[in-house]
Amino acid sequence: MKKRKLGTSDLHISELSLGCMSLPLNLSEAKQIIHEAIDAGINYFDTADLYDRGENEKNVGSALKEHRQHIYLASKVGNRWEEGKDGWSWDASSDYINTAIRNSLRRLQTDYLDLYQLHGGTTDDNLEEVIDTFESLKKEGLIREYGISSIRPNVFVPFLQNSKAVSNMMQFNIFDERASEFFEVIEKTGASVVTRGSIAKGLLTNDWRNRMASYMGYDEATAEEILLKIEQQYSDVHAAALAFNLQYQTIASTVIGARTTTQLKQNLYAYEKAQTLQNITDIHDWTKTERYTEHR
Repeated sequence: MKKRKLGTSDLHISELSLGCMSLPLNLSEAKQIIHEAIDAGINYFDTADLYDRGENEKNVGSALKEHRQHIYLASKVGNRWEEGKDGWSWDASSDYINTAIRNSLRRLQTDYLDLYQLHGGTTDDNLEEVIDTFESLKKEGLIREYGISSIRPNVFVPFLQNSKAVSNMMQFNIFDERASEFFEVIEKTGASVVTRGSIAKGLLTNDWRNRMASYMGYDEATAEEILLKIEQQYSDVHAAALAFNLQYQTIASTVIGARTTTQLKQNLYAYEKAQTLQNITDIHDWTKTERYTEHR
């Protein structure tokens, strides 16, 4: 498994990383997936305090405890849920972040996070306060680095430009290239992109015929036409999807999810095959050049 440097940090994370949101709630099953990922060379694991109301962090912490010194662990903050209430509210205050990091560390059974991310963000947030809070957490040794997870340019651009953040987690794939407009801006701040939604809910896999649906700005007929071209030229849609993302040096890692070990192995196989694909940029000729229309 190849590694890439995350922004200006000392973290060298695997090109394929595990997004833990999809993990089963059963601890034994979750552990099996995580341990197989580690055996395959994945060293970056991303979760959030929001997932399964904290239960996801508990399982991830239990599964990674014995491997903690050899992996990078990331979580997120900002979406505040309360016991006995449905849904959650947004809270990016310093007081809440300071409370949330300690709760996450307890659930994850660790003394520090390698990366702590603002889980979204709005133009109403006091970004100076958020950044100062993250910097204080670094000084305390509770986090090594911090970043953001946002597709809102009017939030992530000022956040990155006015901080020492090292990453932005963004949706990006063959059918959703909107983020690429900002890759140069992000790179100039010293940050990297970590992609989510990289296989478009399974549409960009070899099972695409069973998952056909309209996606983003593509109707089913157009999506099918593009997928057939990808299949004909590269023989493996899944591998092409991963290769497409990893062609960009701004992208440090492509996050994949897995509910089963079978899904994990499919992603790992696709990653290995992606290394052999040539002329992946041809895909640009078949897709639209979309741009963010909101939050600019």
